[in-house]
Amino acid sequence: MSNRDKEEGRVGEVFDLRSAIRLLEDTPGQIITTDEPVDPKAELAGVYKLVGAGTPTVPPTNTGPAMLFERIKGYDGIQVIAGVLSSRERTALLMGTSPERLPHILLDALNNPIPPVAYSGDNPPCQEIVHRVPLDVRELLPAPTNTELDAGPYFTMGLLRAEDPETGQADVTIHRLCVQGPDIITVWFTPGRHIDAFRLKAEKKGQSLPVSVSMGLDPAVYLAACFEPPTTPLGFDEVSIAGAIRQRPVELVDCLSVKARAIANAEIVIEGELLPDQRMREDIHTNTGYAMPEFTGYMGMANPSLPVLKIKAITHRQKPILQTIVGPGEEHCNLTGIPTEASILRLIEDSMPGRVKNVYSHPAGGGKLLVVIQFEKALPSDEGRQRQAAIVAFTAFPELKHVVLVDEDVNIYDSNEILWAMTTRYQGDVSTVFIPGVHCHPLDPTQSPEFNPNLRDHSISCKTIFDCTVPFHMKNRFKRSPFMEVDIEKFLK
Repeated sequence: MSNRDKEEGRVGEVFDLRSAIRLLEDTPGQIITTDEPVDPKAELAGVYKLVGAGTPTVPPTNTGPAMLFERIKGYDGIQVIAGVLSSRERTALLMGTSPERLPHILLDALNNPIPPVAYSGDNPPCQEIVHRVPLDVRELLPAPTNTELDAGPYFTMGLLRAEDPETGQADVTIHRLCVQGPDIITVWFTPGRHIDAFRLKAEKKGQSLPVSVSMGLDPAVYLAACFEPPTTPLGFDEVSIAGAIRQRPVELVDCLSVKARAIANAEIVIEGELLPDQRMREDIHTNTGYAMPEFTGYMGMANPSLPVLKIKAITHRQKPILQTIVGPGEEHCNLTGIPTEASILRLIEDSMPGRVKNVYSHPAGGGKLLVVIQFEKALPSDEGRQRQAAIVAFTAFPELKHVVLVDEDVNIYDSNEILWAMTTRYQGDVSTVFIPGVHCHPLDPTQSPEFNPNLRDHSISCKTIFDCTVPFHMKNRFKRSPFMEVDIEKFLK
C-alpha cells in the first residue's frame, strides 16, 4: 500500500477537530504540543509566529507544524490550537489528497454537495457543558490577541451560521469577532458577505438576527465555508460542500437560547443575536486605532462602526479546544485561497475546457490578491486565450488583484520557478495587461487616491495580468534543458 493510499484511508476517520488532531499526531512533523503556560495576550501568537505561521507574517517565521498549547494562563481545562491548516501539505493530508489536487477535490465537492442533517443522538458533543446568561465570555474563553496593538481579544476561527429571515435559507461565513464585554462581540463583515445580507434584511424589519458561532471544527467545514460569490450564491449552504468532501453529511444541532443551528461536533458554540441599529467602535476599549493583523501583512485599521452580537449562551465540550489563526499567515491563505482556486478552475473550465492545468493562490497575496494560472497552449488558436483565462479569473473572484500566467512546464508552487518564468518569458511592455478603475478588496492598502492619484475612490484598484507564457509560435525556442530520467533511490540509500 502506498503512503497516499494510507493517508486516504486515515482521512476517512476525520469528522471533527479531535479526529483531525489524532491524524496529525500520527503523522511525523505535523503537530507539536507544549505544556509551558502561555499568555493568550500576544505571547501565544508570538510563539506560533516563529513555529509555523508562515508568509506574510513578518520574518522570522516558518511554514511549520500545528501547535497545541495545553496550558493557558488564567484558564483551566481549556487548550488552544493554532496552525491546523497553515501548510498546504498538511491541508492536503487532512483532506486525503495531494497539495496540487486540493482545488480539484473542492470543485468535485462543490458540484456534488451533500446537505447537512440534524444530529441523530441525544447528547450533542458541543452541548456537553452549558453556560447561560448572565455570563462573561472573557472569563470562559481565552480569545487571543495577535499583537499588543490589537483592538481587543479576537475569535478568528468562528464560523457564523444564520438563516435568511425571508426565505429560511442558511449560510455560513467566518469573520473577525472582537470581544468587547461580558456578553458583547463586534463583527466585521466584508461588504457583500451573506450573513451580513441576512442581518440587513432583519434590521430593516427592526428585528435581531439569531446566529451561532461554532469554533473548533473538522477542517473540511472551514475550507468549505470560505467559498464566495459568485461560486456560491446567496442562500447556498457551504456546509454541504464539506459533506461532499467527507462523503457524509455534516450534523447540525438546534441552539438552546436562539433560533439558530450550530455544528454538532464543534468544540465551542457561542449563541447570540446580531442586534438591529446598534453599532460599536472596534477599538473602543484600547484606542489603538488598529484592529488586528490582516491577510495583507499589515495591521488592519479599527472600524469606527461595527454590528453588535449579543451573547445569549455558550456551550462547549468537556475540556474544549479553542482553535485560532495566528495571522496574517499561511493558514488564512489556505482557507481563502484553496476555495478561490476551485472557483477559478470551475469558471475557466466552463469557458475553455482542458486548457488550464492548475491554479495556485499564492501566499504572498494572502490567499486573495495573487493567483498563478498554469495554462497549456495546445493549438495556434490558443494564443491569447491565456489572457482570457485571467479575465475569467477576475470574474470568478472579484477581489483578486494580480494574475500571473505561466506555461504547463512551470511549477506554480515554486516561487523561484514563477520568477524564472517572469524573467525569461516576460517583457514588461508587451506582456502586461492593465485593467484600471476596478473594485477589488477593501483591505489592499494601495487602493486609495493618496497612493494612486488616478483612483477615484478607495477600494478601487488596477488589476494586472502578467503574461509569462511563451508565444505559441516560439515554443520550440523555449524548451527546458532535458535531463536523463534516473532512479534516484538507489543513489540515496
